[in-house]
Amino acid sequence: MSGALSGFKVLDLTRVLAGPWTGQLLADLGAEVIKVERPGQGDDTRQWAPPSLPDGTAAYFLCANRGKRSVTVDITRPEGQAIVRRLAEEADVLLENYKVGGLKKYGLDYDSLKSLNPRLVYCSITGFGQDGPYAELPGYDYIVQGMSGLMSITGPADGEPHKVGVAVTDLFTGLYAANAVQAALLARSRTGEGQYIDMALFDCSLAMLANVNMNWLVGRTVPPRLGNAHPNIVPYQVFKTAGDSHFILACGNDKQFRAVCQLIGQPQLADDKRFASNPARVQYREQLVPMLAEAFRARGRDEWLKALDEAGVPCGPINNVAEAFADPQIRHRGMEIHLEDAVGQDVPLVGCPIKLSGTPVEYHRAPPKLGADTDEILGALGYDGEAIVQLHQSGII
Repeated sequence: MSGALSGFKVLDLTRVLAGPWTGQLLADLGAEVIKVERPGQGDDTRQWAPPSLPDGTAAYFLCANRGKRSVTVDITRPEGQAIVRRLAEEADVLLENYKVGGLKKYGLDYDSLKSLNPRLVYCSITGFGQDGPYAELPGYDYIVQGMSGLMSITGPADGEPHKVGVAVTDLFTGLYAANAVQAALLARSRTGEGQYIDMALFDCSLAMLANVNMNWLVGRTVPPRLGNAHPNIVPYQVFKTAGDSHFILACGNDKQFRAVCQLIGQPQLADDKRFASNPARVQYREQLVPMLAEAFRARGRDEWLKALDEAGVPCGPINNVAEAFADPQIRHRGMEIHLEDAVGQDVPLVGCPIKLSGTPVEYHRAPPKLGADTDEILGALGYDGEAIVQLHQSGII
């Protein structure tokens, strides 16, 4: 491999989404990633179907496990623990998302493995972190979206709070974790020592509220739920057009707003003191938005998008997923890829969005079949054929 992380070995003991997302990104960047799964069942998401491939592999599993090899090990048994320890001795990184303290009873916690491999970067991903009053609680994306304030600002202003349509706290935690792992590897290059990384969904979900967090910290006013509107910019939201279509208007400054006023045939609005500046428009959004909404209902979506685009006003359609994949820009950027798995089956996947000029992402492996690489990996560790057969027969692998 020639990727940016080529030469690094990652031991991935994670399941479901946040941890596997971390491992997949590291694999995309060139690391060798070995996914450790339970014999006979594997990652829970292998069964989260439909939809699935013809062989029954769930689409959910496919989304987060590209580029990995799979080894099945029963870590509850001493022989299985010995296998993981031997893998950890050779690893640069270990990822795990067991409950706090869950691996200590197996001798697979950071302190135990650090004594075997002081250079190991060990990353734990949990719902609430390794300490604090909630540390023992299990972590679920949906619940964390609610607890972190994200749901309080998502959904219709006059309706119930909504979760985001995908498990964003898992995904953001995965991205933060991948950054943390690479930072720890850079630090190791200077110190020669690995370190422990403590990642929490709750922390990451709160952190990614960004400007909404700062609105509270600076203004001490609880941010409201605004539906498709923006808390700091007006007009910056969805509008309905003739024919019941919708589009997004992202008017970010006064010049753009003046252009909007010209297009809707109401240039006087740009000089109205209530709307002449963005702070004023935020203050008087309840007066402005209905006027804009009425004007936009006069023409169709595509007509408005063309006119706004020509006037230099940011805008865009609201695509469904099929339309997004069909978009010529997405197709040009290679965001849909196809890999062939070990049995010759075509596997459609979403490409990695990272574009590196010198060490570009290369796709070497489709998501693995359960335990497909167990014998090869154990052979490389020094287990002979007879020992591997015995491990299979005893159900350890």
